[in-house]
Amino acid sequence: MPPFLVSLLAGVALDRLLGEPRRWHPLAGFGRLAHAAEGRLRRGAPGHATGNRLRGLAAWALLVLPPTAIAAWFAHPVLDALLLGVALGGRSLAEHARAVAAPLTAGRLDEARAAVGRIVSRDTGALDEEGVAKAAVESVLENGNDAVFGALFWFCVAGGAGALLYRLANTLDAMWGYRDARRIYFGWAAAHLDDALNFVPARLTALTYALLGHTRTALACWRAQAGAWASPNAGPVMAAGAGALKVSLGGTAIYHGAPEARPPLGAGRAAAAADIARAVSLVERGTLLWLALAVAGSLLHA
Repeated sequence: MPPFLVSLLAGVALDRLLGEPRRWHPLAGFGRLAHAAEGRLRRGAPGHATGNRLRGLAAWALLVLPPTAIAAWFAHPVLDALLLGVALGGRSLAEHARAVAAPLTAGRLDEARAAVGRIVSRDTGALDEEGVAKAAVESVLENGNDAVFGALFWFCVAGGAGALLYRLANTLDAMWGYRDARRIYFGWAAAHLDDALNFVPARLTALTYALLGHTRTALACWRAQAGAWASPNAGPVMAAGAGALKVSLGGTAIYHGAPEARPPLGAGRAAAAADIARAVSLVERGTLLWLALAVAGSLLHA
């Protein structure tokens, strides 16, 4: 079996068997470094537009490029498998989703609100059952790309170093890629570099969702709805995913106490508790499809 394939299957297996460590997660330490780098380099909030953009780019390069270069220099099947296992978040995504679905199905709305609040950035304290289900399904679909397919794609392109590059860039986008006063300039580079790294994976994720769900509806929603979303990558992923499940997502959500009108996603009935498990299944079946294609491609190449 080719070393690439061994590393790929071992990395996915590590994620499925172990998930994210409860303590001493490498990305938690990286997050502390990122916070320290921002504190040392950012000037003002928002500060000078060009100056803070350049400082943010420099911080991104200092945090992402050296570990990626080291991973590439010491590339080895065992190291590649470990890096992919760290980069993937498939098991964690499923666990967080089920922590929402279980209390929501049992009618424990407050518990479900608290659980979904741990995986979305919107205000969840006043969500009804439909709002909780919608938020959870949206999170699973979007993070299917961010936590699974994006890492798999960059692993296939550049091995463990590619998966590490993607995960570190995605982490910095999650920390800095906001348009608030503190990060609108400093986080500009992190947001745009993450968009660039996700451009191809997001569209492959959307295609995966379409192939494994209601294909015609997914493709129609992707074509009609994706462009209305501000994110160039979340739009295709979430529109195709909602169409694949034949549920309605999107609509108004509350962020930091203020309502934000978001475009509609999908088609059909409103999302319900049972659709959270369906979204998780879509991501998991997509992972198996990608692995099957990787195995077939490697064997044909060999």
